[in-house]
Amino acid sequence: MTDLSVNKLIQQLTAELAPLFSSTDQPVIVGIETGGYLIAKALYDNLNPDTELGKLNITFYRDDFTKTGLHPTVKPSNLPSDIDGKTIILVDDVLYSGRTVRAAMNELFDYGRPDKILLAILIDRGGRELPIQADYVGQTIDLAEDEQIKLSGQDSLNLRIQKNKITQ
Repeated sequence: MTDLSVNKLIQQLTAELAPLFSSTDQPVIVGIETGGYLIAKALYDNLNPDTELGKLNITFYRDDFTKTGLHPTVKPSNLPSDIDGKTIILVDDVLYSGRTVRAAMNELFDYGRPDKILLAILIDRGGRELPIQADYVGQTIDLAEDEQIKLSGQDSLNLRIQKNKITQ
């Protein structure tokens, strides 16, 4: 994945999202922990909106953690106090099955009723199990079913493709 620069993809998403921040009623950027929040923070820093940055931990909203063997570590979500009637830009690093985004939307609606939710994704790898599509995409790539994309780093973000471990 040497041709994929996280910084270039973030700059591309920043340019696509910038027109949404030209009015006084600015959207709220909300990142899905952990990778989505790192991307959301970079977008927030680039766009410098008048709104707060939100963070979602969707652990208890997932429908597949018992299937995948996740042992949830619960951290609190942190959203602006009032999301009713707001436009939310929901951010994640990789869009695959759509289950993470579904869980995030379920949690958002527990906090209030946004007017609109727009989805911004760094990488769309296809393979949906649910009818969810991003509004803003850094890049679309095709991967084999036994491959996954991992975002790593804090200040300097990197992407790499790795083979899934086979579990029996």
